[in-house]
Amino acid sequence: MHMVIYALVEASTQNDALATGKTVFDRLVGADPHSSAVFDYYVSFDEENTTVAGKARWGDLPAASPVDSDDGQDLLDQGWEATKEEFERNLERVKEAIDELSDEEIMRDENLSRHAFHQVGAYDGPSVFLYDQHATGIRHRGQLDRLLEESEDLWIVPADVHF
Repeated sequence: MHMVIYALVEASTQNDALATGKTVFDRLVGADPHSSAVFDYYVSFDEENTTVAGKARWGDLPAASPVDSDDGQDLLDQGWEATKEEFERNLERVKEAIDELSDEEIMRDENLSRHAFHQVGAYDGPSVFLYDQHATGIRHRGQLDRLLEESEDLWIVPADVHF
């Protein structure tokens, strides 16, 4: 499956932001020797030669935008809304499992309840849409707000990832 994720990085130019963003995505696909893959591969939105990912799949997103620009705010809003929606969807499945299933049924993973438990607690991967420049998933609004307040030249870099 494909999804768009976003790296929030400090940079002084678009080229620097894109390079730093690609470093984040490299870590998330296991290209960095000190990381493990949580996604299969990524395509950034500066790549033109793909017919199944990136712009071909999602349209013409900017390769990197300052967070305080209109495009940057749009990307940030999309990433945060996707994060909230995925968390709420999985949390609802967890609550239903606790209310409706026995311990044994949960242990047997009926209704994929254990998967939902895992997704609620995930630090990276398909349930996390925003990452900082260290490839750490941004999991709650306080973490995002702190990053937005503490960074002066913050850019957002989208990528199409496959998992």
